[in-house]
Amino acid sequence: MAIKVGDKIPSGLFKELREDGPQLVSTDEVFIGKRVVLFSCPGAFTPKSTEKQIPGYIEQSEAILSSGIDSIVCISVNDAFVMDAWGKHCHVNGKVRMLADGHCEFHTSLGLQMDCTRFTLGFRSHRFSMIVDDCLVTHLNIEEPGGYDVSDATVIVEQLLTSRD
Repeated sequence: MAIKVGDKIPSGLFKELREDGPQLVSTDEVFIGKRVVLFSCPGAFTPKSTEKQIPGYIEQSEAILSSGIDSIVCISVNDAFVMDAWGKHCHVNGKVRMLADGHCEFHTSLGLQMDCTRFTLGFRSHRFSMIVDDCLVTHLNIEEPGGYDVSDATVIVEQLLTSRD
């Protein structure tokens, strides 16, 4: 069953490439006491993710962060080295934190994993975005497979503006 608005983010671990190599990052570190915009891409370097989704979050980062968000986080089912290279390729420059869910464990705990074994791609993630306030999901936008209509940064900005009213 997929996570829904009002649910708590499940505990889990990501990996992030830092100067001293790949480091474990807990969901507690990412979400406790923070307001976070989290978005997920089915895979690094995929066309929609690289050409639309990540650039949109970079372009909207100032509007998002000025709305009381502490960080913008991208997760995908890749390793920390790929996530770092992808972030450099997209010029995230610290505006988007790139976290790896290499074994699809976090996505599975959300109920948002996608079985792509028939395409020889293993398990991936649904494309989605969410706003998380101190570990609670306040907004959730899950795309239909292949779609890119509800998880982009402009939707998140609108949700942030609407929730302020």
